Amino acid sequence: MTPPPFQRLLDDHGRDVYGFLVASVGRADAEDCYQETWLAALRAYPTLAHTGNLRGWLFTIAAHKALDLQRRRQRTPLLLAALDAAATAPAAQCQRADGRLSEDLWAAICGLAPKQRAAVVLRHLLDADYATVAATMAISEAAARRNVHEGLKRLREEHGVEWST
Repeated sequence: MTPPPFQRLLDDHGRDVYGFLVASVGRADAEDCYQETWLAALRAYPTLAHTGNLRGWLFTIAAHKALDLQRRRQRTPLLLAALDAAATAPAAQCQRADGRLSEDLWAAICGLAPKQRAAVVLRHLLDADYATVAATMAISEAAARRNVHEGLKRLREEHGVEWST
């Protein structure tokens, strides 16, 4: 199968990739990760052998760029005075990426552990199947299901949120 023009790929999936990155790394860093994602995709696109799941392929690249950013942050030396602030950074940097959600629900999602948050966003906001969630997060499908389950369970127990999509 011949891949579509790259611009159509960008038009079809750009908004969802950006929303995923905002939820993963925060609005301030999402722009950079977004650009890095598309540059990496553009470089690899001409030699891409399998074009059956381009959406999953893009989300895998985006997840890797978000992970690269988190690794860079971990390597950055922290001052002892900033240690407490760094402990709360993942939830604090999580910003609303989807206008369909209430502020309370988005705040609850931002309070999830990073893996649970990514899995819930991929599965329920971006309608990714579990195979795509697993591939994107570089985990097994069973682990993807577990992260989604645990994230939804925590939302239900701690915030009284019943997910409806």
